[in-house]
Amino acid sequence: MPNTRILGIETSCDETAVAVYDHRQGLLAHVLHSQIDLHAYYGGVVPELASRDHIQRLLPLVREALSQAHTQPAELSAIAYTAGPGLLGALLVGAGVARSLAWGWGLPALAIHHLEGHLLAPLLEPDPPAFPFLCLLVSGGHTLLVDVQALGVYRILGESIDDAAGEAFDKTAKLLGLGYPGGAALAALALQGEPGRFSFPRPMTDRPGLDFSFSGLKTHALTTLRGLAGTDQDRADVAHAFEAAVVDTLCIKTRRALQQIQAQRVVVAGGVGANQRLRQQLAELAHSEGASVHYPRIAFCTDNAAMIALAGCLRLAHGSDPDLSICAQARWDLSSLRV
Repeated sequence: MPNTRILGIETSCDETAVAVYDHRQGLLAHVLHSQIDLHAYYGGVVPELASRDHIQRLLPLVREALSQAHTQPAELSAIAYTAGPGLLGALLVGAGVARSLAWGWGLPALAIHHLEGHLLAPLLEPDPPAFPFLCLLVSGGHTLLVDVQALGVYRILGESIDDAAGEAFDKTAKLLGLGYPGGAALAALALQGEPGRFSFPRPMTDRPGLDFSFSGLKTHALTTLRGLAGTDQDRADVAHAFEAAVVDTLCIKTRRALQQIQAQRVVVAGGVGANQRLRQQLAELAHSEGASVHYPRIAFCTDNAAMIALAGCLRLAHGSDPDLSICAQARWDLSSLRV
């Protein structure tokens, strides 16, 4: 196989990221600009502001990544970019720049599914999991259990029917008076909470199936807080109960999925995969089921371009046919992918 070096571009939401990945040498460069400060004032991502910021940041980050990787455009094999799902305006910025650079440099451009990037992210690590594996993909926008047989062979076993787990974390954090994004702040507050003071439901675990529902937990937190004085300890105790309910629910469904498909490996991807309580309980679960558990490094749990460059490298090696169009899809079914 000839040497393959990919420039990856990620602009699906509120991070602008660029990476260079080489199939022999691994990750050569990864740079990222977060828009958290830009959107914090509004308590959530403002799509128009996100798109404008991507326009300002993307080309300087491309130059920075190529410089860090000591790579000239002529040394690249292709450009991979996030084509969806995500905010359409933000996706169009990345797709337009990627296609333009590809045309100018005489390279193919590969449209990458954002969630495929996440579930492949642990392959960036020194001891990557082999196919097949079960993936728990849990982030601000998505909560999925996926049977991953091979590159492009994905079967969705269960998904959230309303709020994703990360979205429920952020909304509950807002109820607790924490900043945006609130998932990490809620987890930190939960460490100060008293176990057992409040009992939150474990939604949809009392019935068969692998789908999730987290919007009710946010409502339960709201009604619980209304009956309290609102002291720091009250807030910490609610945070502890909420986090425990989310983590228990994710673990219960993951155990069911492991047993259903008899998987030997579990991959955890997405921003909520950085949660320490979730990592601890999944490690215990996997051990009890005779399975191994794999994560990307913390920096690659959230949106990043390294996973997009890796996905592009794998797809190019499998002979994926680059599309000359500018591809951007706000919604895109993961199970529709093929190699």
